[in-house]
Amino acid sequence: MSKAEGDNNIVSFRALQLANEHRNAYGLRYNDYSRYRNHCGNRTHRLRSTVKMTHGKGRDFKKLSPITLDNIKGEHLQLLLFETERAWAYSQELYTASLQPTNQDNAAKLRHSATGRFRRAIHWCTQLLSHCQNLYNTQRFSAENMVEINAYILILSGRFLRFRDEFEDALDQLCVARDLLDRLADYAESSRDQALATLFSDEISPEIRYCAHQLGHASSYDVDRIAAEVSPKHRSALVEGYESLLQRLGTEGRGDIAVEGRKRLQKLTWGGQPVPVRNPELVDSLLEVQKAEAQLKASDEAAKSETAVQPSKGKGGKRQHKSRKGVAAYDAILAALSDSEEVARRLIEAQKTTSGSTKSSIGSRDIHFLHAYIVYQLLSRRIERDLTLISALIWSSRGQRKHSEKTSKATQRDCEQIDARVNPAVVKLLDTVLQSLSHMRSLSIVDENPDLANAVETRLAFTKSRRCLYLAHSYVAVKQYAQALSVSQRAHLHIREASSLLDVDADPINLSHRPFYLLTNNTIADLERAHQSGEVRFNRDWFAYNGGLVKPEGDTSKKPLFFDIALNYVQLDMDRLQERAGTQTKSPTQKTSLETPGSVPAAKARVEEVNRAATPEPTALRGAGLSSLLGGWWGRK
Repeated sequence: MSKAEGDNNIVSFRALQLANEHRNAYGLRYNDYSRYRNHCGNRTHRLRSTVKMTHGKGRDFKKLSPITLDNIKGEHLQLLLFETERAWAYSQELYTASLQPTNQDNAAKLRHSATGRFRRAIHWCTQLLSHCQNLYNTQRFSAENMVEINAYILILSGRFLRFRDEFEDALDQLCVARDLLDRLADYAESSRDQALATLFSDEISPEIRYCAHQLGHASSYDVDRIAAEVSPKHRSALVEGYESLLQRLGTEGRGDIAVEGRKRLQKLTWGGQPVPVRNPELVDSLLEVQKAEAQLKASDEAAKSETAVQPSKGKGGKRQHKSRKGVAAYDAILAALSDSEEVARRLIEAQKTTSGSTKSSIGSRDIHFLHAYIVYQLLSRRIERDLTLISALIWSSRGQRKHSEKTSKATQRDCEQIDARVNPAVVKLLDTVLQSLSHMRSLSIVDENPDLANAVETRLAFTKSRRCLYLAHSYVAVKQYAQALSVSQRAHLHIREASSLLDVDADPINLSHRPFYLLTNNTIADLERAHQSGEVRFNRDWFAYNGGLVKPEGDTSKKPLFFDIALNYVQLDMDRLQERAGTQTKSPTQKTSLETPGSVPAAKARVEEVNRAATPEPTALRGAGLSSLLGGWWGRK
């Protein structure tokens, strides 16, 4: 944040920018004061080591050297700023703890401690202001940085007075701070600086309204009016050299559009009204979107100029190359819009999780509207990219087909000319377009505009009908004519819906400066004629294929049902079957004698006969009785 420039050793110190970056990065986005206080403590320790402002080690105490104009640097100013932030965060942490039901008994003690830490923050802040004022008087500090320091200190002191219920003095401090922030926004060098000033102005607007309400102002709801009434009375007393400071701020080049290197965000409009961007993070991402849009516009103009110079080379590979370059040009802008949408969604989540979230001024667009606006731009660019890719696929396939089939007629439709393999890819792309259009229709900014909602519904119906056209040709490629005709007939319902909804004179998409999906009555009529001619061709091809039958007759070459199973259990007389079929062939020589069934196995019996011994007859026992039973015991046989 700090640097030396030239011989004068000018110190650059952006108090508001430094405080905003560290607050958002270390816990205050979600009101985590404890985490931010610990971060500020670590930061001050590192800065003290850097500028060698430590008290030494051990028992030996080292007295700090005083900060003078000769040795002051930007790190010294950062040290004072983070000491201020540390004490302020601790006071807010203690005050939040005093509001908890568990600390009801110690609420007064915690509130007293919070007041003491807040007073300590004012002490550090006063030292910071004195050093910056000395630098400014010696022409070593810019007017812009000095205005930021004054605004920061006035905001902090006004909050301290409001904390002590001194509403009149707090209102004076906050109104003068609001006036300085408005001047910073008017003389901002870049759109980010303008959004930074607007962000701090929005933060103190509810506090000004609260103080005015406590004082009984009749128009306490009108913050701008209150600031315009109170600020001129006290700004000269609260800001040293107010008039000369603003005069110098204007002469330093602030507010001059011709300054080189300035990052100005173009004016965003919706429905004829400006869309203010009140957050520095969103400004950075939208600047990337603006840069990508300029590159895309330059590539489109270059492609048009090439087409004008070489008009005879537009239907072959040259047109295909241009289409592919046009599709690739959308990658940068889609990535930038995706980053912007993520930043806006993060801000919405932070606003939901915090109780005291920042509110926009009355009558201005809030962060929810800005998020919906970014999503609409993202979806419109995505639809434009998908339609360009569809055109590239069609031209590429048409070029390949004309190269391979030189006899094709030039009067055929796109679906008849392109390769059948391209149709499923086109159907998938149209599914993506339908998904984007459905998401676009659900956005709040589209739902609030009846004409825009009608235009989106018209393109939904037209895209569905166009998808049916390519889906029907995909069915025809696999000889499913019944399905193709059914899809084509359904497409007529979508065509009639699109025709009834389309209002060319009041279509916001066609009348916009960037019509991402141009649609006219002629386009719908061409699509309807394509469906009608396709149905005639489908019927003709279907009749030529199988006579127009939904289910073709059984093929006689196929085996009957259970044929293989029957052969396992039934022995067929193949000679008889061939004789009845008339396919039996007679042998040149026929046997003179027919062998009887009994004579054939006789020869086999002689071959297989084996000489075996005769089976002996059973012999009768010699005797019977007890002697024959016990005779074996003594060896008698």
